[in-house]
Amino acid sequence: QVQVVESGGGLVQPGGSLRLSCAASGSAVSMNAMGWYRQAPGMERELVAEITRGGSINYADSVKGRFTISRDNAKNTGYLQMNSLKSEDTAVYYCRAQGRTRWGTDYDYWGQGTKVTVSS
Repeated sequence: QVQVVESGGGLVQPGGSLRLSCAASGSAVSMNAMGWYRQAPGMERELVAEITRGGSINYADSVKGRFTISRDNAKNTGYLQMNSLKSEDTAVYYCRAQGRTRWGTDYDYWGQGTKVTVSS
């Protein structure tokens, strides 16, 4: 079984920074694609940033120039560096990880979410 766990959320002041992590473990042997999504209260979940299987990186317009997505293939871990945070970035952030298991099958799992609150 594959576990996907996010960490790094918390309370930060406007203009501050946070780095979120997303680790795939258990039977996962690779993370070929990953995406960070967020859901604010009363809103639908939206894509924030993603690394596709082909290696392309995409960002939502609202975070371009402020957020950076990256991954460490050796650790099956992805990251979202968030700088110049704004109050409107407040949300629960979810990671979606896709890759291969030790049995040669594909996995596609979501983490449980980590809360980010931007407030003074």
